[in-house]
Amino acid sequence: MKQELNVACVERFAQRVRRHVIETIIKHGDGHGGPSLSCADILAVLYSSVMKHDPEHPKWAQRDRLILSAGHKCLALYGALVEAGYSSAGVLEQYNKLHSAVPGHPDMKKLCGVEFSTGSLGHGMSLGCGMALAVRKKGLKSRIFVLMGDGEQGEGSVWEAASFASAKGLDNLVGILDRNGLQINGTTKEVCDTSPLEERYRAFGWVVRVIDGHDVRALYEALTQAPFEPGRPTMIVCNTIKGKGLPFAEGNVKYHHWNPGPEEAQKALKALAEYEARWA
Repeated sequence: MKQELNVACVERFAQRVRRHVIETIIKHGDGHGGPSLSCADILAVLYSSVMKHDPEHPKWAQRDRLILSAGHKCLALYGALVEAGYSSAGVLEQYNKLHSAVPGHPDMKKLCGVEFSTGSLGHGMSLGCGMALAVRKKGLKSRIFVLMGDGEQGEGSVWEAASFASAKGLDNLVGILDRNGLQINGTTKEVCDTSPLEERYRAFGWVVRVIDGHDVRALYEALTQAPFEPGRPTMIVCNTIKGKGLPFAEGNVKYHHWNPGPEEAQKALKALAEYEARWA
């Protein structure tokens, strides 16, 4: 039975994820800030209110799985796993250091809760297809969520997997597209225009819904209703803002990978404090 969503609670979860992202980058000098901040709300809704998972039993067979296809957004995933109880916040002190449990891309052998090691863009959907088919063959009711960026939609492997998912009727596969319009070296339109993505996925046999990726209620409604149709994979296109939560970084490709100096660090911490004051 679907429970009533506590919007304020989920928004605070998302804001704590953002704080983990920003403070970790400030402490360690660099990180993929922009894309991590754009997907913080998505991950907050998934881990706080949607996915079946248990930090005390991370390999529980009936759990839902999340594949972070865009592995460079790992700081948001690390923050969500900390807030969900898979690890203490102290693990972030070792961010991107040698032999760290939290390297610059997620490693399933190093941090509890990471379902698969990712980093090569375009692989996540293929991994999700394999997982979705495997759990179905085992008779499990698990859903597989694959969080992708819009920049990686230029990879051909994404569309091979999209075709496979439709052909196999993988209705336990839920694609989530973090569409912020930017990638490492420009806008997605300039680098490799894959629009209109909604129509493309529909043409591949997916059921598609477009929502505001920062509206936690809209995210909750879409994610809890998936699959939208029996026998067909689901794609939720989330319109987001790169750098969401830092006014000076929002929608600015410069902050895809962020190296904050002292002045920007202070501006970022001030922006965090001002936003969090709404719950004081």
